[in-house]
Amino acid sequence: MTIKTQDIQRPPQALIEGLAEIGTATASGELSRLGIRDPQMRGPRPWTRGKVVAGPALTLQFMPKREDLYGEDEYNDPEKQLHRHVLYHTRPGDLVVVDARGDMASGVFGEMMLTYFQGRGGVGVVIDGCIRDYPKAQELDLGLWLRGVTPNFHTQTNIFPFAVNTPIACGDTLVMPGDIVVADDDGVVVVPSALAPELLKKAGEHAEWEEFSRMRLAEGGDLRKYYPLREDAQAEYAAWRARQEGSLDR
Repeated sequence: MTIKTQDIQRPPQALIEGLAEIGTATASGELSRLGIRDPQMRGPRPWTRGKVVAGPALTLQFMPKREDLYGEDEYNDPEKQLHRHVLYHTRPGDLVVVDARGDMASGVFGEMMLTYFQGRGGVGVVIDGCIRDYPKAQELDLGLWLRGVTPNFHTQTNIFPFAVNTPIACGDTLVMPGDIVVADDDGVVVVPSALAPELLKKAGEHAEWEEFSRMRLAEGGDLRKYYPLREDAQAEYAAWRARQEGSLDR
């Protein structure tokens, strides 16, 4: 099988850091207002609780196995294993996103490949499928969003790695190479790079009024007035915001 791969276009680091701070819930809500109705990835769920990551997506696509394209002899030459090649593109802050067709018997990566990925600066792995060596993999400083785990490697099963850094459908969600993936305990959200600046701006505004609303609700305020922020609460919010800005200027 001929191996053809290409690198991705990475967005500015400031965008990535900002999206990591807002998390998936805010990102999903604001994306829906920007026209991306349902950016949540189905299938992969958090296996490393408490991890929050955001970064550009290196993509790996699996296909149903066909012996003339991928046979058992692939393991005779490690460089024929296409799933290794997506990791060669890793730069600090990257995520690997894998369309493994929801296969629950095929371990896409094991401990050694994940150790290599982490050592190159990778921060997270999102797989519509499984990894192997989970007892060791969970000790790495990586975020893992998976369908499950398995002792099998992929040539024992019915899928094979087909393409690197190509558009994929991971968890029924389109992922373009270089899209920004945000992942936390709520799940995984895919942010189109072109929408990231506007999303970050909207999310910042959202976070400000939510902070005010959270405070008022904790004090026993009316849910109907403060969430979402009703028109008759806007003057109160503006005054609170002015006081906050004034305290920062001192």
